[in-house]
Amino acid sequence: MEKLVEKYFRPRLPHIWCPGCGNGIVTGAIVKAIDKLGLNQDETVIVSGIGCSSRASGYLNFDTVHSAHGRALPVATGVKLSEPRLNVIVVTGDGDSTAIGGNHFIHAARRNINLTVVLYNNNIYGMTGGQYSPLTPSHSIATTAPYGTLERPFDVPELAKAAGATFVARSTAFHTQLLVDVIAQGIAHDGFSLIEAVTQCPIYNGRQNKLGDAPTMMKWQRDHAVNVEAAKKMTPEQLAGKFLIGVLHKSEAPEYTKQYDDLVIANAQKGAK
Repeated sequence: MEKLVEKYFRPRLPHIWCPGCGNGIVTGAIVKAIDKLGLNQDETVIVSGIGCSSRASGYLNFDTVHSAHGRALPVATGVKLSEPRLNVIVVTGDGDSTAIGGNHFIHAARRNINLTVVLYNNNIYGMTGGQYSPLTPSHSIATTAPYGTLERPFDVPELAKAAGATFVARSTAFHTQLLVDVIAQGIAHDGFSLIEAVTQCPIYNGRQNKLGDAPTMMKWQRDHAVNVEAAKKMTPEQLAGKFLIGVLHKSEAPEYTKQYDDLVIANAQKGAK
């Protein structure tokens, strides 16, 4: 890992994440996936929005963009359309991507543009003090819901699938090797890919909801995540209260930048109106 740190991280450490935060594990999984695929560092772009997870772009030694809140996907779309040969990876959080950025999220999935989104899901707005997000579980305590949330959370893989994403996967900070594998598969996939990385926030989520320290929260991930292949052999009763990890959806559809090149660029170069 030391060689990966020297190769893929800027000399800006130590980071600002809280003790026990899982964002470092998820960011480490991204660079391991990039290294596993042997991607050209100069042809890989990292785009982020705003939030705890989006600080990752500042630490990674690539061409990076730290954009506005919820706006990582339109920025990444612009980068990809201008240079389709680039590998464009979006790092975002549950609040950044599914609240203010929710509209951009569903339309990027609908277009099936070749972007890889790694969504760090810590179930809370950590950077701004623990407000609830669209992925906060119902009845959880947050600074904006001192008596518990009433809203039902999105199942973000199902949201992405329904919107048109052609690769959807989930893993956790505990299941690190699987996380590396599904991120690598998502990057290699020709189309819009979403990888939900379930991670712990022991400070703002854990303390408010009495979920324990970071190791305890990671044990919860271990005990409640079920690989999608293993789940096929389990009963509904055995799966109650669990969530699935692994590749949850994969399909084929025309990729947006190729269609744009064939339709718009080709006709424009011919002078067609």
